Amino acid sequence: MNVEKPKGDPTTRLYWMDNLRTFTIFLVVLYHVGGVYESTGLWGWFWIVDDPTTITWVGIVGIMFDIMVMPTMFFIAGYLVPGSLKNKTASAFLKGKLKRLILPWLIAVLTLIPLYKVIFLYSRGLPQEIWTNYFHFNNPNSQNWLWFLPVLFLFNLLYLIFSNTKIKVPPVSIKAWIWATCFIGFVYSYSMGVWLGMRSWTLTPVLDFENERLLIYFIAFLLGASSFKQGLFLNSPPRKLLYNITNGIAWIPVTLHIFARLYPFVYPEGFSVTPLYRTIWWLSFDLSLLAMLYATLGTFWRYFNKPGKLWIHLNQYSYGVYIIHVIMIGIFGTMLMNTGLPVLVKYPLLILMTYMFSNLTVAGYYYARRLLFESD
Repeated sequence: MNVEKPKGDPTTRLYWMDNLRTFTIFLVVLYHVGGVYESTGLWGWFWIVDDPTTITWVGIVGIMFDIMVMPTMFFIAGYLVPGSLKNKTASAFLKGKLKRLILPWLIAVLTLIPLYKVIFLYSRGLPQEIWTNYFHFNNPNSQNWLWFLPVLFLFNLLYLIFSNTKIKVPPVSIKAWIWATCFIGFVYSYSMGVWLGMRSWTLTPVLDFENERLLIYFIAFLLGASSFKQGLFLNSPPRKLLYNITNGIAWIPVTLHIFARLYPFVYPEGFSVTPLYRTIWWLSFDLSLLAMLYATLGTFWRYFNKPGKLWIHLNQYSYGVYIIHVIMIGIFGTMLMNTGLPVLVKYPLLILMTYMFSNLTVAGYYYARRLLFESD
């Protein structure tokens, strides 16, 4: 990707990136709702609700979300970091991130994780347990969906530390970052898979992360930061040639990765994790990630760079929606499971109810906070 010298103001708000962040969190909701109805059974042992009625294609769609959703969120977060750090001292920046990321995480793991287990047991007709078993440090699933917040704080901390060192690093082009994402990501993920297995997580009371993907997420974060520094999005979008080509061929690595993920379930007899299988898995993952990330960024950059009244509200509430949406899935998923409705009706209903009531709950929180401060 070659770009001309930036002409815009780096402080100008990019509405399309706010909109993309909100859309990405909506995809997170779709992905997690899919866990209620996916048919492989992999989610059932830990997910908040395990509906016995399933849809095969929901799991396939979930694979596509799993490829690109979190790298997109880390890219956006990385893009915002240099501007946030520029006009702040290190202590002010760190204090802001503690307030923005760690304080909500701490409140959530001490309240929402226990509530998660209450719903988990209730939805399966299991008896409730002693109160100490409801906290994440005693929960075998640890922080569950909240893992993103402390990992993002760690990335911000590492960026702050590196930015305050005297080490001089030559500028790296966006093209080099893209090659690094693909090459280094593949080597890292493949190596981690050899030593730690195909999909292994490190679960601790503070940090949860998937070993094979942690560096990929950090590279996506740094790619976002580098895009800001180089003013990548300050000009008008470039010609559509590469954008159209990417949209036209992205299905190839995506289909290959879906095949790699489903193969052990379709042909379980005689299946073994070979070096060739690992190569196909991670190479297709990295290529799919780059293609889908480029296509998604390009689409919102070109077509969704307007605020809009609905976007403004959804953007304001999106962070809170991320934090509480899984509990909403649990509440409404349990209700729908007992209705006897067809699964093709329950699935879109759960999406709608989860997203709508998550936004309404966050909106109610902001309204109550405004009333409280105004009364003071």
